[in-house]
Order: sequence, then C-alpha cells, then structure tokens
Amino acid sequence: MVRPLIAGNWKMNGLKSALAEVEAVNTALADYPDKADCLICPPATLVAAMATKASARLKVGGQYCHNKSSGAHTGDISAEMLADAGASYVIVGHSERRDDHAERSAFVKSQAKAALQAGLIPIVCVGEDYQQRAKGETAEVIERVMRKSLPELSENAPGLVVAYEPKWAIGTGEIPTMAEIGEVHALIRRVLIDAYGEVGRSMPILYGGSMKPGNAAEILAVPEVNGGLIGGASLKAADFMAIYETAIQ
Repeated sequence: MVRPLIAGNWKMNGLKSALAEVEAVNTALADYPDKADCLICPPATLVAAMATKASARLKVGGQYCHNKSSGAHTGDISAEMLADAGASYVIVGHSERRDDHAERSAFVKSQAKAALQAGLIPIVCVGEDYQQRAKGETAEVIERVMRKSLPELSENAPGLVVAYEPKWAIGTGEIPTMAEIGEVHALIRRVLIDAYGEVGRSMPILYGGSMKPGNAAEILAVPEVNGGLIGGASLKAADFMAIYETAIQ
C-alpha cells in the first residue's frame, strides 16, 4: 500500500500575505486523520517562512535546486540551502523548467542526486507534449525520460516520488482519459520496479495536470495514482484541502 501524497506547487505565485493559506491548511489538517502526506512547495522566497508556520502534518518543499551544493551560480539555490530553510522535498524536472530553462534529463538526474545527498525527497516530473501524444509516442517518451532522469538510490536515501504531468494538460483544464492516466501510471510503476526493485513498489506516483476538486476523486481512484501535484488549486486552502479530503477517503 502506497501512502498518498497531496503536493501543492505554487509556482511563481505567493507573497508573505499568502502564508495565511498555510495557517488555514494547518487548521484543516487537524480535523482529518493522518492517512496521507501533505506538502506545499512555495517560491523560494517563502520556504523558510512557511517552514516556521507549518505543522508536523504539513511538509514544505522547494520548486527547484541546483545540482551543486555551492559556488558561483548567481540566482540559483542549492538543495542544502532548501534543507537549511526547512524544506523536506524538492521538485525537479518540471516541464516548465525543462522548457523555460532548457533543463535536460541528465541535469534533472544530477539535481535529484543532489537533493538526496542533502536529505531531501526529490519529486521527479515526466510528461509528454501534445504532439508526442498525437503521434502515439507517450509511452516511449515517458520511459525514455524516466530512465534518463532517475538517480541511483543508496540504502539510506530519504525517498523518491515521480509525478506524471502531461504538458498539454498543465493549466489548460484538459486532462487525459482515466484509462490513459492509468496506462501511464502503470508504465511508471514498471519502470520504478525495474530501476529500484521492490522499493519501487512503494514509491508514490502523482498525477499533475489540471487536478482540482471537481475531478480529483475520479483521478485518484485510478490504479497507481497515489496523489497529486497540484498547481492552481493549491493556492487556496479550501480547494487544496478538498483534494486532500478526497485522497483519504
């Protein structure tokens, strides 16, 4: 049984005033049984402040880390810095980073390795674009990108999460069919088991791409969907917690 994870990705949204939403999440979590992990990944400017406000039930993560621990990398942030600020997870390989900043899978793998060395759990994102799906290349793309992006794991690794995010569904309101989501998540599970053995059976696989309260129940019911990487719906505590409530039912 894989423990569900509901993760919010605030992307480039959120000022200090948005921390009120974190307090609302903390209050709501106290009313729910501890049957799923809850995580918010705010912009780097809010990681430390959010970590001081988060309860034991709410984890905090980063949206990016460099693959080096320190050095002459102006504007970058290391996994060690995120951990020092109170983060326990970090997103790597998100499609917006891959596209906007030309982050290729080899770099994503090195980011995930750096995260693990800093004691963070990397959330490795994979997904196909609309043209690849239209050409029937989804499975090929997902497996290729995964195998190039997944880091080696030591026995004391803090863990690893994979998020499937069809690029064409992010922020569009469109999603694949439940059968299509199921096929991709089953493929991801097979690759994880092939890469990590029995440990790969217990790694959470999240769906990311326009998940919201109205469709969360249907998506989360799909086999091998162990949670969600939530974008816009994570910015408001009420929407985010509606999805969390669905995950623990």
